[in-house]
Amino acid sequence: MDGDVVEQRIVEQGARITTYGAVTAWASLRWRGATYFNGIGYEGERLPVPLVLHDGIRPDPRFTQTEAQLAPTEWEVVDGLRVTTVQRALFDEVVRIRSVREAAVAISMAAAALLISVRLFRMYVAQRKAWTGVPRARLAVGLARDDCRSPQEHRMVMIWALDAGFGRPLCNVEVYDLDGRLIGVPDLFDPVAGLVGEYQGEDHKGGAQHREDVDREERFRDHGLEYFELVGGDIANRYVAVQRMRNARGRAKFLPPESRAWTLDTPPWRTRPETVDEYLVRTGRADRLWRT
Repeated sequence: MDGDVVEQRIVEQGARITTYGAVTAWASLRWRGATYFNGIGYEGERLPVPLVLHDGIRPDPRFTQTEAQLAPTEWEVVDGLRVTTVQRALFDEVVRIRSVREAAVAISMAAAALLISVRLFRMYVAQRKAWTGVPRARLAVGLARDDCRSPQEHRMVMIWALDAGFGRPLCNVEVYDLDGRLIGVPDLFDPVAGLVGEYQGEDHKGGAQHREDVDREERFRDHGLEYFELVGGDIANRYVAVQRMRNARGRAKFLPPESRAWTLDTPPWRTRPETVDEYLVRTGRADRLWRT
């Protein structure tokens, strides 16, 4: 079958489970619709499908096998395939990833897919005190966020906080003018300095999208906000990214609230955006995640 289709790879390897076990880690999250988990590694290689499986089967480079404990409450059948629960799958993915920062990205992208929140995953990790990988999971969950929408965006935020040393910024907040008109929703926002940070990926190079990006930058600057932009190569070169952030923050106005031409207050006619936790509670998923 077509090995370029990640779901096909997952279902083929999941078919090896004949008695007790489940597909786990990135493959379980992908099967549930989390598009970030595409089965491709850092070097562009296809990742083997992770299985929790106690059967002795012939090794194959297309899957990895762990015989870790799997409680009956930690797996279920989703669209015909045995997969670990969201929180167990995410924990196994954090253990699989060696980098704390990249593990934090994985947690944030599971939240972006509305599968779990950082708060709920932190609660799950707290219950797994003796498990292999718990120290890394604790560090990663401390860096994870519910409000980042892409991996590169979250990597930019971590450079801002950890490498530039500017603390925890706001992400994807709605910024309004004083008449309640939306100015924009920046990837990164420092309200003290009055600074907007944006990550521009490949999809922003097209004509229409690029024009919108230019218009948005102009709107921010017209309201007294400083602005910086990073692209893919900047994320890989942290020194360059940090220098751009520091230079932009050095130009920022640091205006007091009474002198600002912008606000974070939601106008009365606008419904405040729902948080991940609020969505999970409203849909009943939070209670299910916590029970398992």
